[in-house]
Amino acid sequence: MDFRREDEEKKINHQEETHQENEKEIEEPKKELVFHHHENEASASQESVTNRSPQIVDDRASKKEKKRKAAWLSPILGGIIGGGLVLGITPLLPQAQDTAANTQTQTASSESVTSDNFSSKQITNATNVADMVEDLEPTIVGVSNYQSTQNSFGLSGESTEAEAGTGSGVIFKKDGKKAYIITNNHVVEGANKLKVTLYDGKTKDAKLVGNDVMTDLAVLEINADGIDKVASFGDSSKLRAGDKVIAIGNPLGAQFSGTVTEGIISGVDRTVEATTSSGTVEMNVLQTDAAINPGNSGGPLINTDGQVIGINSLKISESGVESLGFAIPSNDVKPIVDQLLKNGKIERPYLGVQMIDLEQVPETYQENTLGLFDKQIGKGIYVKDVSKGSPAQKAGLKSGDVIIKFKGKDVENSSQLKEILYKETKIGDKTTMTVIREGKNKNLDITLGQSDNE
Repeated sequence: MDFRREDEEKKINHQEETHQENEKEIEEPKKELVFHHHENEASASQESVTNRSPQIVDDRASKKEKKRKAAWLSPILGGIIGGGLVLGITPLLPQAQDTAANTQTQTASSESVTSDNFSSKQITNATNVADMVEDLEPTIVGVSNYQSTQNSFGLSGESTEAEAGTGSGVIFKKDGKKAYIITNNHVVEGANKLKVTLYDGKTKDAKLVGNDVMTDLAVLEINADGIDKVASFGDSSKLRAGDKVIAIGNPLGAQFSGTVTEGIISGVDRTVEATTSSGTVEMNVLQTDAAINPGNSGGPLINTDGQVIGINSLKISESGVESLGFAIPSNDVKPIVDQLLKNGKIERPYLGVQMIDLEQVPETYQENTLGLFDKQIGKGIYVKDVSKGSPAQKAGLKSGDVIIKFKGKDVENSSQLKEILYKETKIGDKTTMTVIREGKNKNLDITLGQSDNE
C-alpha cells in the first residue's frame, strides 16, 4: 500500500473540508443582515438596539471591549422597538444604523426646523397636566394593522384579514377634507389594510401616504370629518436632561387607549443601533424615563407647553432594566415627514452592494483568503455581492473586496459607511472608496446612484 499517496489524499480531503467550513462560516453572518417578521413582539430579538455611536475604534482590544459592553443590550429592544404592535407584527425599525437620510432630507436634532406642514402654535392654555392632556386628546389616535392570514378551514389558498397589531399616532395636519397622521413605520409595516381609532372611539380607514424603514416613520391619511384639532410641534433642540415630558398612547391596544405617563428627558442626542427589515441602522433619539410600552409606538412625547417634541419608538425591556425609553426628536421627524408627504418615500444615495461586517468573518478566512493581517483583521466591510448595473459595479467593486475607506474616511463596519453615505453625500455625488483586493489597497471612483433603500 502506498501510504504516502493515502496521506496525501487525506490531506487534500482535510483541506477541502476546511475550505468548506470557512465558506459556511462566512455565509452565516449574512443571516444577521436579513431581518424577518416575528409572530410575537416578545420574541422579536432581531429588532435589537445597542447604545453604539459610529465612531472609529483604533485598536482591536477597545473594539472587543465595546462589543462586550453592548452585548447585554442586543436582545432587549426587540419586542418593544415594535412597541406599537400588540402580540402581532414585527415592529421593525431604522439604522439609525443606519438612521439617517441624506443631508437634503434630514436635519440634525440640534438645529431648529420649520415646516409649513407643522403647527408650532401652542394648542393649550392648560395650567396642569390633566388640562393639557384633555386638550391634546383629540389629536392622539390608535392605529390598527390588518394583514392576510391563511384560512385553514376554507378552500385551498383562501385567506382572511385580521388585526395583526396596534400602535399609536398623532394628527399633525388638516388640509381640506384630509387629515394626516404620523406614526412609526414598524406599526404599519406589512399591512394589507389600516384603520385609525379616534379619541371618541370612532374608526376610520387610513391610507398609507409614505413610510421609511430607516427612520421608522410613516404618514397616514384619513378623512378629515370630525377632526377639529392638530398637534403642535416644538423644537427638540431646546430640550435638556431633566425637562419634564409626557407620553400619550395606547399601550397593549385599545383597552388602555389614551394612557398618559409622565417623566423627564433622561438624555439628548443619544445614538442607538437597531435592526430593521432593511438592515441595521443608527438612530438619533431622545432618552426618557416616561413609561413607553408595546402599543405606545408612534405616539407623541410632549413637553410642558403641550407641544410634540418626539415620536415614541423604542424601549429597553429586560429584567433589571427600568425606564429606558427612546423617541425620535421632532426636529428629525419634520424633514422626513415633509418628504413622505411630497414623494411617498425618502430618496437616498445608493451603492448597490451586499455587505458583511468584517468582524463577523472568521479570522482564518480573513488571513488565508482575503489576505488581511495584523491591525486590519476585523476592521472593514466584506463585499459579499455587487448588484448588476449598480454604481458599485460600474466603479469596479467586486465580490470579495474589503472596503476600508469611504469618502476618505476609515470605515470599520457597514454602519459607519452608511453614516457617511446618508449624512455626507447626496445622489449624483462623485467620491472614492478604498478596498483591499488580494492583499493590496485599491482606490475606486464611484458616482452615487439612487435607491429607495440601501
